[in-house]
Amino acid sequence: MLAPETTLADLGWKPFFADQLSADEAQACLPVRVTALYRGLVAVMGEGVDQLIGSRLAESRGDEDRATVGDWLLVNRETLVLERILDRTSLFKRPAPGDDRRLQLIAANVDTLFIVTSCNDDFNIARLERYLVLAREVSVTPVIVLTKIDLADDPEHFREAALALQPGLAVELVNARDPAGVARLAERCGRGQTVALLGSSGVGKSTLVNTLRGSDSITTQAVRDHDDKGRHTTTVREMHRLANGGWLMDTPGMREFRIADAPTGIADVFDDIAALVLECRFTNCSHVGEPGCAIQAALSAGTLEPVRLARWAKLAAEDEAGTAQQATRKQRTGKPGKRN
Repeated sequence: MLAPETTLADLGWKPFFADQLSADEAQACLPVRVTALYRGLVAVMGEGVDQLIGSRLAESRGDEDRATVGDWLLVNRETLVLERILDRTSLFKRPAPGDDRRLQLIAANVDTLFIVTSCNDDFNIARLERYLVLAREVSVTPVIVLTKIDLADDPEHFREAALALQPGLAVELVNARDPAGVARLAERCGRGQTVALLGSSGVGKSTLVNTLRGSDSITTQAVRDHDDKGRHTTTVREMHRLANGGWLMDTPGMREFRIADAPTGIADVFDDIAALVLECRFTNCSHVGEPGCAIQAALSAGTLEPVRLARWAKLAAEDEAGTAQQATRKQRTGKPGKRN
């Protein structure tokens, strides 16, 4: 339950959202934020509002017209019936697993993304790059959080590998059970700030949430000994209030997800390759055998690693295919969708 003096600013309300309200809406409606999604119910909070709203908000709508955790909604002051979903500052989404016809909305209006992985077999450069693409595409600040350092022989090795992904990338080594060790992360969760956690199952996201909250109310599970993989502990997307006024958004574990409609993110994470592409003699260069190919020249000179090029090519092809599928979905529904 929110304290009586809690304001919209405490919940993350910004001028970006306030500017979307007409004078009539400001009188007739209340802004509330989605703090959790359950089967058939949506938990919302606002000034004087802290409750569950019925399934009408969870009904199947157009891809990006459905509410997700972190969204700001306008609801009728008297009935709490949904009027509309406000435009988002950011939206994390992916093609729904097993169903290319739908998008899965992960989280909205996030300020910082904690990309959580552990110092064991879960650590995967290609997967970290995918998360970075996701963050850079929607202009959300990423922080790579490396957990289970107490179980690793050389956690610094993992840190150096993560730092090499991008210049200036923030990387934190933590023991998720140690309050002192996660204090640096808490500093990124100031009043009204929203931090989302993404990562595989079993990397310690729920443990991290518990430690940051000073609570053990979220169930955690151990990873399997033979492959360092965990089971899904978090089953709902939910926002947790922190003592310093920030909001921590936990999400179910995701080992793999496909990229779609993220050209800016890919160009940012692979900025070295993006710069080389511009130097190729031909604008339609396939980077295989054409003369004047800057990519092939960099490979020959040893300034570009073949494995990095392969990861870029895979993501670029996946993004192109996923974007085409999204265009098909929009044509089918007759809704152009919004770019976030």
